[in-house]
Amino acid sequence: MGKSRFHWLFFPCLRLTSSFRRCPLSNRSLIIASACVVYLLVVVSQVGYSQQHRDRRIEKEKYRHTRGLYNLDISDSVDLQTGASFVVPTRSNVVYITLKSKRLKPAHIRGTIRPKLRRKVRRNKDEAYSAFTQNKRGTLERDAGQTKRIIASNTSRGETRDVYYKSLEIIHTDAQADSHISSIRIYSQKAPPWFSHHDVKDMRFLADAKVVRIKEVSRRDSPSLLVFEGETSVSTTNLKHTQRSNVCGGQCGVISSPVDTTEVFAFHLDRVLGLNRTLPAVSRRFNVLYDGQPCPVVLWDASLYPEGRAAGWSTMRLTWGEYQSSLKQRCWHKNINPKPDSGCSTVHHYEWSKLALFDFLLQIHNRLDPSCCGFRPRQEDVCVKLGHNTGCGDQNHIQLANIIRRGHDPRHLVFTTNKGFFDRNEDNLDFRLLEGIKELPEQAVLVLKNKRLREKLLQSLFLDQTYWESQGGRQGIDKLIDVIERRAKVLLTYINAHGIKIITMNV
Repeated sequence: MGKSRFHWLFFPCLRLTSSFRRCPLSNRSLIIASACVVYLLVVVSQVGYSQQHRDRRIEKEKYRHTRGLYNLDISDSVDLQTGASFVVPTRSNVVYITLKSKRLKPAHIRGTIRPKLRRKVRRNKDEAYSAFTQNKRGTLERDAGQTKRIIASNTSRGETRDVYYKSLEIIHTDAQADSHISSIRIYSQKAPPWFSHHDVKDMRFLADAKVVRIKEVSRRDSPSLLVFEGETSVSTTNLKHTQRSNVCGGQCGVISSPVDTTEVFAFHLDRVLGLNRTLPAVSRRFNVLYDGQPCPVVLWDASLYPEGRAAGWSTMRLTWGEYQSSLKQRCWHKNINPKPDSGCSTVHHYEWSKLALFDFLLQIHNRLDPSCCGFRPRQEDVCVKLGHNTGCGDQNHIQLANIIRRGHDPRHLVFTTNKGFFDRNEDNLDFRLLEGIKELPEQAVLVLKNKRLREKLLQSLFLDQTYWESQGGRQGIDKLIDVIERRAKVLLTYINAHGIKIITMNV
C-alpha cells in the first residue's frame, strides 16, 4: 500500500524529467530561462513587500515616539476604558509617560540638588517697558547720553549723573528676582566657614535684590560706573552715609562688563585664602543690559570714595621706588609709629604681602606692575596700547595704580578692579609682583600647601549658581582651578628658593 502511494506521487515527476531529457537543447534552455524569470519576479515582489512593511513600521514607531508612546507596547486585548495606566520611562529615571490626562509625579531624581522651576514671565502693559526691553542696552546708552547732555549745564564735574527709567522701577524687568528662587545655593544649615554673615547677606542682596533704578556714576579720569540700587532695608546710619555721597540712597551694586568675570572668582579666592580684602561679588543677569548675559556685580562701598562725591577711588599715590622703600622700612610693624622722615605710607607692612600673594595667583598686574615690566605683554594688553611698557627703564618712578584704602581705615588695603588673567603660561608669570616681599601670610600659604584649595574653591564657587553655569559647570570651573593650582606650585617653589618667611598676619 505504501509503495503504490509513493509511486503515484512521484510518477508525474518521473514522466516530466524523462520528457525534459528527450527535448532538444534549445527547448530545454528556453524552459530554464522561463523558470528563472518567474523566480526572479517572485523574489522582487517579496522584497518590495518586506520593504513596504518595514517603512510602515518605522513610521508607526515615529508616530508613537512623538506622541509619547515610544517603547510602550499595548496589546489589543487591553481595555483602555478601564482607566489602567502604563508608566514606561523613555530614559532611565528621568521622563515618565502615562496614558492618563493627569501625569503621575516622577520618582525622586536627585536628592541633593533642588530641581529648577519654570520661570514665569510677567507681562507688563506699560508701553515704556515694552519699548525698553526691545531695544535692550542700546536704548539705555542712547537715553543715558541724552540725559547727560540735558543736565550737563547743571551738573558740576565729579557729581553723580543719575539716569532714571520707568521700566527699571518695575521689578518684573529682572527675571532673576522674579523667580523667587535665590541663585545663591546654600543647601546646608550654614555657609562655608570662610564666609561671614555679612558676606552671605551681601551676596544674596546682589543676586536677588529688586532693582529700583540704575545710575551712571562719573569719575574724574576713569570710566563711569553703572550702579544699580536695590530695594532693601538699611539702617538709618548707613542710609544717611550713602545719601551724603549722592550716589546710593540705600544698598547698591556696581555692574561690570560680562568679560570681567574674574571679579567673582577673585572674591571667592580671597575668602578661601583668609585674606578678606575684596568686596563681595556675584554674577547676575539683567534683561535690560548686555542682552541678558551674566554680569559681575560688586557691592557698592561709599567709604572707598571721597566724601560727598563719586569723583574717584580713595587712591593712594605711590611710586615703585617708594613702595620698595616702604617694604624695607616694615612700616607700622608691631604697631610702631614710623619716623617722620622714613617715607612710610599709612598702609601696614603686612598688607603688601597679602596683596602680592593674591595678585600673583591671579596675575593681576594693574596694581604693582601697571607698566607690564615683569612679563612679556601681548599687543592687546592695555599697557602696550597706552605705551606704558616703554617706561620700564626708569622703574623707580613708575606710578603704582589702584592702591585703594578706606578713609576711616588707612592701615588696610581693599582689593578692587581684580582683572586677572587665566591664559598666561607658567613661563611668563609676573614675578615682579613678589619683588621685595620677605613674608607671606601663614593661613593662605597653608591652604596652598595642604592641597585643599580645589576642594574649597569648588565648594565656594558652587554657591553662585549663575557664575557656575556661565563658566560651563564643573568642567569649566575645574579648568580655572587647574591654573591657580599650577601657579600655587610655582609660588611654593619660589618661597623655598628665596627663603620667604611664613608668619601669622592677624592685623
